[in-house]
Amino acid sequence: MIRKAKAIWRGTGREGTGELSTDSGVLAQTPYSFKTRFENEKGTNPEELIAAAHAGCFTMALAFGLQAAGFTPTNLETEAAVTLEPEGQGFKISRSALTLRASVPGLEEAAFAQMAGEAEKNCPVSKVLNAEITLDAKLLS
Repeated sequence: MIRKAKAIWRGTGREGTGELSTDSGVLAQTPYSFKTRFENEKGTNPEELIAAAHAGCFTMALAFGLQAAGFTPTNLETEAAVTLEPEGQGFKISRSALTLRASVPGLEEAAFAQMAGEAEKNCPVSKVLNAEITLDAKLLS
């Protein structure tokens, strides 16, 4: 399976602008720029997209793990907070903090924590990130 995205950029790093598109069409000439990345201008940025990918991948991995164990979640809500920090002349993504709030009928806390930890370690996006990954998982009653 191969998934593709395309970035187009015009101009300098600080003053230029770009757009991101995906083969699925979910992103179609979506704007990104210095201001969408380092300030709060409307548009997206690579770190936001990595956060979305990590949250989505982890949550789906957990859903599959729960299904294999015979559980059906009523709600899995995950936020990924990706940290971008200076490194030398550039930047690095140093951390992805996952926060999960879950409602899974009949699941005990210890089994939940174990399954959430396995999903965090084994989702493909976690495997590709060379950053500290933390998980704060809570099973809601």
